[in-house]
Formats: sequence, C-alpha cells, structure tokens
Amino acid sequence: MEDGGGRPQGTLVGIAAAGMSLFHLYIAMAGAPEALVLRGTHLALVFCIIFLAVPKEGGGLRRLRELAFLPGGRLAERLPRLWDLLLLAAALAPLFYIFLNLGHINSRMVYVDSLAPAEMAMGVLLVLLVLEASRRTLGPTLPITVLVFILYALAGPWLPGPMRHAGLSLETLFDIAYFSPDGVFGIPLGVSATYVVLFIIFGAFLERTNTGALFMDLASALAGRTPGGPGKIACISSGLFGTISGSAVANVMVDGWLTIPLMKRTGFKGHVAAAVEAVASTGGQIMPPVMGAAAFVLAELAGLPYVQVAIHAAIPALLYYLALFMAIHFEARRTGLRGLRPGETPPLGGVLLERGHMLVPILALIWLMWEGYTAFLAAFWATLLVVGISALRAGTRLGPKGMWEALQGGAQNSVGVAAACASAGIVIGVIAHTGLGIKFTSFILSISEGSLIPALALTMVAGIILGMGMPTTAAYVMQAALLVPALMKLGVVPIAAHLFVFYFAIISAITPPVALAVYAAAGIGKTPLWATGLAAVRMGATGFIVPFFFVYGPALLLIGSWGEVVLAVLSACAGVILLAAGLHGFLLAPLRPWERLATGAAALLLIHSGWKTDLIGLALAGAVLLSQRLAPLPEPPAAVPAKPGSTVPAGR
Repeated sequence: MEDGGGRPQGTLVGIAAAGMSLFHLYIAMAGAPEALVLRGTHLALVFCIIFLAVPKEGGGLRRLRELAFLPGGRLAERLPRLWDLLLLAAALAPLFYIFLNLGHINSRMVYVDSLAPAEMAMGVLLVLLVLEASRRTLGPTLPITVLVFILYALAGPWLPGPMRHAGLSLETLFDIAYFSPDGVFGIPLGVSATYVVLFIIFGAFLERTNTGALFMDLASALAGRTPGGPGKIACISSGLFGTISGSAVANVMVDGWLTIPLMKRTGFKGHVAAAVEAVASTGGQIMPPVMGAAAFVLAELAGLPYVQVAIHAAIPALLYYLALFMAIHFEARRTGLRGLRPGETPPLGGVLLERGHMLVPILALIWLMWEGYTAFLAAFWATLLVVGISALRAGTRLGPKGMWEALQGGAQNSVGVAAACASAGIVIGVIAHTGLGIKFTSFILSISEGSLIPALALTMVAGIILGMGMPTTAAYVMQAALLVPALMKLGVVPIAAHLFVFYFAIISAITPPVALAVYAAAGIGKTPLWATGLAAVRMGATGFIVPFFFVYGPALLLIGSWGEVVLAVLSACAGVILLAAGLHGFLLAPLRPWERLATGAAALLLIHSGWKTDLIGLALAGAVLLSQRLAPLPEPPAAVPAKPGSTVPAGR
C-alpha cells in the first residue's frame, strides 16, 4: 500500500512496533535489566509508535487503528510531519539523559539534591510529552486530570480548608515526576513494561490465529439454538475473548460487528443488542485467567501474586456473566425471540476438531501460573506455544507474515496502556507527597460517620466518575490511591477493597453519560446512546450489586471455609438469576407486579451471604414459583421470525 505521494507505507513504524514486542519477549527469556532501564526503554518505544503513527489531532486508539494500521492488522506508516519528529526527539531526550547518567541518578538523594538546570528541563519535557502521548492515544480526559493534580500540588498553600497543604515547589514536583519511583517510572509503568505487554502480545498472537472465531463458533454451538441465542453467543464469545484482550472497547470492536447485526436480524431491538455486546465486552476485564491490564497493577498494589488475584475474582466474574446470560434468556422469553435454526449453527464436535487445539495455549497459561511460574514468564511460554500449536492446522497456522503482524499488533494494543500508566504515575506521586490520600480517607470516614454502607456508596460514585472516559488502568490507579485506604480503615479485607474499586473503574464503561463501551456498540448498531446506555445498566446490574456483597461476604472471593464458600456461591448464583428475572419481568411466565418485587427482594437476600438471609430469600422465591405454577399467565409472544442472512459464519 502507498500513500498519496507514492511512497511505500509500513516500514519505520512497523519496525518500531515489532521491535518493541521482540524486545519484551527477549527480556522475558533472558531476564529484565534494572527497573529504570527497562521502563525507560519501554516508554521510548511507545513514544516512537505514538509520535510517528498518531497525528497531533489525536482521536484515541480507534483513530490510531484507522490511521496507522492496515486492514490485516499491519502497521502503516503515516508519514510524520516535522512537528511530530521534533516532539519525538524531545520525548526521547529525557530518556537518553537517564541512560547516559544512570550511575549519578542511582546515587543521588531524591528530594534532597537540587535539580540541575538540565535535569529540570528534562523533567519538564518528560511530563509534557507523556501528557501529549496520552492525549493522542486516549483523548483529553486523562491529561486534564493529571494537570488538575499538578495544579493541586503547586497551589497547596492557597487552597481553602482541609484541601490546604504545604505545597510542592516546581523543582520538587519535577524531581518526583522524573527521578522518583512515585512518578512516571513508578509501579504502573513497571507493570506495563513487564506483565501487561507480554499478555497483550500473547493475545495478539491468539487473535492472528483466528481464535476469536473459535470462541464465536463455540458459543454458537453451545447456545445459538436457545431462545435469544445470538445474544447468548455475544455473552459467551465476548467473555472468552475478553480473557485475551482485556479492553472493553477493543472487545466490542472485534465481536460487535458480527454479534450486533446478528441479534438485530433475529428480533432484538437495536439498543438492546448493542447493550448486550457492551456489557458482555466490559466483563472481559474481570474474567480470569488474563482479565484486564489493570488487574496486573492491582496485584502489584495489593502485594499479591497475580494468580491469587485471578482466583479471588473468579466467582464475581461468573456471577456477572451468569446474570447477563439469564437476562438475555428472560428478555428473549418475554418478547418471543427465537434462537438460530439447526442449520445456522456449527456442530460442537466439528468446531473442536477444526480449531479446538487453539485452546491449549490458554489452558497452558493457566497451568503455568497455577504451578507457580510468574505471570511474566507464563505469558512468554504461552506465546511460544501459540506459534507451535497453530501449525497443527492450515486454518490457524502462523507463517512469518502472520507472526510479524502479531508482533506489530501486540505493540499497537500496548501503547495506550503504557501512556495511561505513565500518566497515572504522576498522579500517584502527587497523592503520595501532598497527603491527599490521607485527606480523602478522612473525608470519606467523616461523611460516612464510620458506617460502611455510605462509604461504599460514596466510593462507588467516585469510582464511576473517575472512570468516565478514562482507561481502566488509570482510573483504577487513582481510585486505589484515594479510596482503598478509607475502605480498609473501615475493616474491609484488603483484596475486597481493591476489587471493589476495580469493578467500578470497569463498570464506568457502561455507565452513562460517558460510557466508552456503549459508545462503541451504539456506533456499530446505529442506536441512540441514552437508550443503549440505560439498557446496558439494566443488563449489567449485577456488576453494580455483587461488589457490595463480596465486601460483606468475602466467601464470594473464595475466602473462608469450603462450607462457607459453597453456600455463598450457590445462593449467589440463585440470587443473580432471580435478579435478572425481576429486572426483565419474566421467570416461568411474565411476572405480576408483586411477583416482580418479591423476586427482586429474594435476589438481594440470596446474593448476600448468610443462612438466615438465604432462607428468607428461598421462601420468597418459592412463593413466586408456586404462584406462577398454580396460576400461569398467558404465554409470551410468538417467536419473532429471523430476517434472511442470520447464519453465524464459521470464522471471521
């Protein structure tokens, strides 16, 4: 492919992207250099891709894909302007300064030594160019948020009341941002440069082997013929694909182009179809074994092995998808939606025979982490296994071209996360060195008057607001610094506190008015934003409720005796099914008003751990079921006939 001037595209940026992936695969095998070198090199490669591929107008990661990547996933070289080259040089200068003066930087006394003029200039350049890289790839929300925190750090002595603090001088601020482990090169960027980028590369290799089509066909074979089958296909396939993508918007863009039109052709209202895909795609970030990029940051901040975090998150993720699956089922029964015909779904045996071998790398990844390998090393070996296993079938085989494109795709999907992590590091530094975290903890404790429910509600609202229009990783990092300490002061188990704010950083993707996953799905389905957003909230209601219950009942996080865990899981599963029934007005038949209220109450009682609440919930549920069996209402509407062309294609 050529640009308007006749010059071939795909050379410079493609090499930088593939080189970035190869660098991280190499250090996974050979061992990582010291932290500052690794994180600096990671950021330098990210800067190269962003400033060479993304125009100054920005437009986010979707715009990067449109402008910088060809249809096959290959990077196309957008000829950089002189301004872009100058910015790239300015962005790389602070990193090369660190590499050239590493001995001095490692021996200097942070916050005590005064900054030399050259160091001050390098610090200013790095902060400004990190914000510009974030703006180009993620939009203006995150850079503006970081600037607000910087202004807070500088304006401390002039702020009113409890917000006042001693203030940071410009020299101290840029010392923290540039040289300290609480700044740009802090924990978030460290996690991006190790765990996150390796898992994203692993997902890119799986995607190039058409594993997404395997997930779609598996879902179609398992649930396609049941009522509302296309919606259930979206639920299962997006949940599976989310384990290797970790991004709600990316998941919508990969699956939604097929599932949303398919749902609409089989009778789903347009805004409901888009909402189903948005909710299903958002849940991928909480679905083990991979979850989203922010989960690796969570493991680091919580001081737990990543595999332990995945184990704790497993049951809430199950409840999320079980509730969505049943919501689709009850909505289909209520409105008379049918499933696909037998000839429209692939046979399960044929799917497994043709491409089932591509499940092996995912299972191997789980086994390696379970056996105690670091997530870093497990992702490396699983990626190599993808290459070997894919060669067993011609339809999945990765040749040199496919591997090159997978390397480029891994870098493409990493740059936004890295930019968000670098920006979030600045915020962490400001929070740590101004005492804002302590002030916020005191504020929440005073507002809630020591009661947990108001504190959780306030944390939920703050989490959704902080997550609006912001990538999950950055939203979670800010919430973890500001909100988690307050919850732990009130006696919440640390992992429950971290997962609570993690969930609401994710749920913001489907919460109006700024709901990025809803925007993406509504764009594909050409549906109204508010109608789609409200339908998404109804479909994803469990995501708003379950975090409250695992705070009060940590057995849902697999904490406690086996008896407590089994009882909590069984009652919670029954509860989320009843919750879906109550929200959609259908159980065995359409629910009367009193039955709907009783079903909702039973759901909340069952989701809450405890044998007393379980008995009351079961009694209410039994009364509703008995009422429906003894006096059934008229049957739901006849099945809506499908429009032509609703067959699920085998592969994409």
